[in-house]
Amino acid sequence: MAERPQRRRVEGGDVHRDRPPKRGEPTPAPAPDSLAALDRLIHERVRLGIVSALAVNDSLTFQELKEILGVTDGNLSVHARRLEEAGYIACKKSFAMRIPRSEYRLTQEGRKALERHLEHLAAVIRWARS
Repeated sequence: MAERPQRRRVEGGDVHRDRPPKRGEPTPAPAPDSLAALDRLIHERVRLGIVSALAVNDSLTFQELKEILGVTDGNLSVHARRLEEAGYIACKKSFAMRIPRSEYRLTQEGRKALERHLEHLAAVIRWARS
C-alpha cells in the first residue's frame, strides 16, 4: 500500500499536502492572513443568519427570526444569547397581551463585526480563485 503524504499546517489554518506541484500546475498562493482572523462567534451558520437578517431589518422578533432561519426555539435562544453576550445584538423584552415578546436589533458593534467578517470571506474567495 502506498504511503500517504504528510500533512502540514500553514499560516491561516489551511491544510495542504506536501507534494511537489505537477508539471504545468500553478503554485498555489499563500493563504490570506485574514483566514485566521475569521470571527468564530458569527461564522457559525445560525449566528451568521441572525446577524445577516438583522443587518437588513431594523429589528425582528424572536418568532420572525425563528421562521426566517427555520430553527427551534431552544436553538435560536442559545445562539441569540451568545450574540447578545458579545454585544453584537440587543434584545428588548416586553409583553403583548400577556405573551412575552423578544425583539432583537443589530448593534453598531455587531454591524462592524459583520462587515469585517464579510471582508474576510471576500479575501478567502479571492485567494481561492487565484
